[in-house]
Amino acid sequence: MKVFVIDVAKCNGCYNCQLVCKDEHVDNDWSPYAKPQPDVGHFWMKLVDIEHGSVPKVKIEYQARPCMHCDNAKCIEVAGDGSVYKRNDGLVIIDPEKATGRKELVDSCPYGAIYWNDKLNLPQKCTGCAHLVDAGEVPRCVEACATEAIKFGEEEELKELISRAEVLQPELGLKPRVYYLNLPKFFVAGEVYDPDIDEVLEGAQVTLINNETGQSWIETTDDFGDFWIRRLNSGCYTLKIEKNGYQPYQVQDLKVDKSINIGSIALKRE
Repeated sequence: MKVFVIDVAKCNGCYNCQLVCKDEHVDNDWSPYAKPQPDVGHFWMKLVDIEHGSVPKVKIEYQARPCMHCDNAKCIEVAGDGSVYKRNDGLVIIDPEKATGRKELVDSCPYGAIYWNDKLNLPQKCTGCAHLVDAGEVPRCVEACATEAIKFGEEEELKELISRAEVLQPELGLKPRVYYLNLPKFFVAGEVYDPDIDEVLEGAQVTLINNETGQSWIETTDDFGDFWIRRLNSGCYTLKIEKNGYQPYQVQDLKVDKSINIGSIALKRE
């Protein structure tokens, strides 16, 4: 069974995957898997940029999002008549003949991966470049990825990567066959300084504790007085900052439901 494994940490936002998807499918008829994609409005492979934090502590991460080719695909369930089907290799296909007029299929996908073609009166989406796979090749997005952030192959061959990966919205129970490594999490960042001399403080110890689980993270401020604590889940935390010769600083019940820039934190001398 085929799978995609996408490493978010390797993606630099070049948009090659999105562009070559257009190049492969716009004005090209790959029946029986897909009719031509429109020039505009469709993103069968879509690169989503996610911004974290606030200036000057900002990070932008990118996620390549094709069809998830779910084992328990809602589009197959809603279609109910074989107009959407799963191939033996795991790729989910909307039959361009049988699905004509089935606009309700667009809303069946919780990932927003299905688009409506007004001209052809047809729902359409990523096919995993099934026509290329049948020829022993890989999808265009995989071929064009300069950083090798997108991998495609047999589940067994990629099992080591899959063991460390996640899927989007697992709570839906749809069993996507697109796996993600290094999905964006939240961060807590800030800057520590001495207000008496108006200088940043290097080497201050910053401790973040999850109030529910007790898990802790420890960082030290860098040459610019900055600290970044990354890959956090949502929750309530306690933040402590300590440095010899200074009064400790503490924030209890710090709610993390997004990436947070604490800003500049002044440590008072003892």
